Amino acid sequence: MALNCLLVIIFFNLDCVISEISLRFIFIVENHEFDLPAQIGVAIKATEQAKPDVQLSDAIIQLDRENEEESYRKLCSALAKGVTIIIDVSWSPWEMVDQLGIPVLRTSLSSQQLVTALDGYLESRNATDAALLLENENDVDRTLYELLGRSHIRVWVHAGLTTESAEMLRSMRPEPSFFAIIGDSGFVRNTYRRAVKEKLVLREYRWNLVITDYTGHFDVTQLVLPAVILHLDATECCKLLALDTCVCPEGFPRKQYILNNLLQFLVDIFRKVPDSSPSVIRCDESSKEKTDDGFYELLSAETYGNDSLFFWNGERSSLLIRSRFILSSAKPGVSETVASWSADEEYKLLPDAVLEPIRTFYRIGTAPAIPWTMKKLDSTGKVMLDEEGNILYEGYCIDLIEKLAQTMDFDYEIVTPKSGGFGQRLRNGSWDGLIGDLMTGETDIAVAAFTMTAEREEVIDFVAPYFEQTGILITIRKPIRKTSLFKFMTVLRTEVWLSIVAALILTGVMIWLLEKYSPYSARNNPEAYPYPCREFTLKESFWFALTSFTPQGGGEAPKALSGRTLVAAYWLFVVLMLATFTANLAAFLTVERMQTPVSSLEQLARQSRINYTVVESSNVHQYFINMKFAEDTLYRVWKEITLNASSDQAQYRVWDYPIREQYGHILLAINASGPVVDAKTGFQQVNEHTEADFAFIHDSAEIKYEVTRNCNLTAVGEVFAEQPYALAVQQGSRLQEDLSRALLQLQKERFLEQLAAKYWNETARQMCPDADESEGITLESLGGVFIATLFGLGLAMITLAWEVFYYKRKEKNKKHQIEAIDKTFPPKKIKKKSNSVARLRKVNIKNVTIGDKFKPVTGKVSFINVLPKNEFVS
Repeated sequence: MALNCLLVIIFFNLDCVISEISLRFIFIVENHEFDLPAQIGVAIKATEQAKPDVQLSDAIIQLDRENEEESYRKLCSALAKGVTIIIDVSWSPWEMVDQLGIPVLRTSLSSQQLVTALDGYLESRNATDAALLLENENDVDRTLYELLGRSHIRVWVHAGLTTESAEMLRSMRPEPSFFAIIGDSGFVRNTYRRAVKEKLVLREYRWNLVITDYTGHFDVTQLVLPAVILHLDATECCKLLALDTCVCPEGFPRKQYILNNLLQFLVDIFRKVPDSSPSVIRCDESSKEKTDDGFYELLSAETYGNDSLFFWNGERSSLLIRSRFILSSAKPGVSETVASWSADEEYKLLPDAVLEPIRTFYRIGTAPAIPWTMKKLDSTGKVMLDEEGNILYEGYCIDLIEKLAQTMDFDYEIVTPKSGGFGQRLRNGSWDGLIGDLMTGETDIAVAAFTMTAEREEVIDFVAPYFEQTGILITIRKPIRKTSLFKFMTVLRTEVWLSIVAALILTGVMIWLLEKYSPYSARNNPEAYPYPCREFTLKESFWFALTSFTPQGGGEAPKALSGRTLVAAYWLFVVLMLATFTANLAAFLTVERMQTPVSSLEQLARQSRINYTVVESSNVHQYFINMKFAEDTLYRVWKEITLNASSDQAQYRVWDYPIREQYGHILLAINASGPVVDAKTGFQQVNEHTEADFAFIHDSAEIKYEVTRNCNLTAVGEVFAEQPYALAVQQGSRLQEDLSRALLQLQKERFLEQLAAKYWNETARQMCPDADESEGITLESLGGVFIATLFGLGLAMITLAWEVFYYKRKEKNKKHQIEAIDKTFPPKKIKKKSNSVARLRKVNIKNVTIGDKFKPVTGKVSFINVLPKNEFVS
């Protein structure tokens, strides 16, 4: 009986041993994850408690990326003891494991899936680069391995945010287009506050807050600008706890529960595998053939088309937790869910959700130049600053940048070079200025008075020109003309004026003499002129000669033939003198307005009175240096040809050197005057030389702008050495084509023409005192005419006063004489008219015919008496 009971017990124990499942897992972990081996041990114990019929054993291989051979040796040692499956929880697949031909299961226990979800969102936003801030160095390495080879976005990853890392972000070029904080809610909250304090949060929707715990909570009232929040669905926590509903506790050990559920899920899968017992594998004898296809197909079948906790990713040979991601668009105080998708799905927005478009941001470089880029001044003349203390600029290029930003829909920041101007090649081969900034990524676009050269095009790319009317021009001060109210008198020289006065006097005397002594004059021959005639006294003769210079003429001319001959000759003299004076006056005033010391570069080079200069080391200065070098080179070549005995000397037999040495003389004159440090100094020197004996050779656009603002300056000659201005971008930049299309659109809209009219406004010259010189003669030139007229009016009034005084005095004296006579001789009655009264001029009485028949009239015609009625004689 006892023997039978013992046999039953033995068979029962054998049956239990046979029904147990024995599995051996080999875990591959990173050697930096020190807490993971302990978590694996906890997970195995939890699985054995949940699955009493399973016997689990494990081996943990810590992967040392710097010494993979040693890690592989340890793996082979573990494989020799048997293995059911290798579970790779490292950060990146270990290629040496794939060569063994045994099942390898990969999984992610940390925030890798959230990083992948963030990457999908950023790619939908056309992101090119991003800066990621994580909790610790392990998270940094884990994230880099996750994105390496899978993401198209350039990333900069750092553990935490410190003062040093904030400065690195500010100085990073190109500047990241997006920022992300990845960690638990406490880390995200504190890091965002630090970013705001460091003034890194500057643009809307550029910051992404990725919360790795299940709280998913972030106080949106702390936001200073709109941002994006990405977090896990809290229902995942309940699934890990095997509960339908729950409140996820704070500090929930997500990694531990993922391990627990993963091992239990694998145990259930291996129950369905016919032979899941551990196999002894020797690395040197392994077949290298894949024997895991059936196991992977089983995993795929068990996880496909359901809501299981895990899903199979065949591309990565990974069994991953089926997390659900929630993306929210958050503004200060307001948050709205815009996307929700599972880890086994692609990123997608909710049906009715719309994300606000994100404007691209560019750093645009420019260099100070008038009127292209100028510091903006307030009413007191101080430089204006923005809220962050940066200098504000204005000008042609600033307006163009603003218009391009509106057309292409981007935000921008204006950057000026820290060293240099537009850019020059240094001795070490590098570049400074705008070109250097483009090459180093400090700026994305250069908008300035930028000339296109082959040397520059070797290191940067130019866009189509936006300004094609620039070159080199000469400016000089307007000569100060000596103004005089009697300038019209200077048309004729003094000897000519004296000759005219002498001719007038002589003519007046001759008219008086001819009238007095000619027998045929009205005075000497009264019978020939029975009507009152003009008596040419000496005074009347001078008046006639003077008034003959007026358009009204001198009046009645002398009657004698000799007098009329003299007057005719005098009138011819007057007509010629008036015509000569009028023509010379017009020419004199016209030439005076048009007079300039020089009118071209050639004239400036040939003369020696006017000194001239350029800005030192400028493009204009380099132009003359290059032209001088070209002249010297041509001279040397010509000399070698002419002195070559083998050449035909007859072809080169000339009397003079065929190439002008103009630029050599110009460069010598510039060096003698001394180049100026900047354009402002050059214009100042020109303005100080009031005699118009100093010229400044500079960029034509800046000279034309200065001429419209400075009434003392004028441009001389035509623009030479013309070249266009163009935008520039980094080599190979996609912005080249976009900017070209935008500029073409602005040209169609005539915006560039309007911009040129704004900064080169010729109507501004109308404010100058001499702006109307071309429209007529000024009062300063002919004021003496009015003064002479006023002088004549004044003299006439004085003469009138003298005449009134003289007349009254004469009448008073006459009255006194009559009273004296009356006292001496009493008055008597008049018997006959006084003989002292003037009679009418005697005339010959001729016969008069009266009536319709010719009958002589007898008698005489009586005369009309015009004597006063009451005149008495004593």
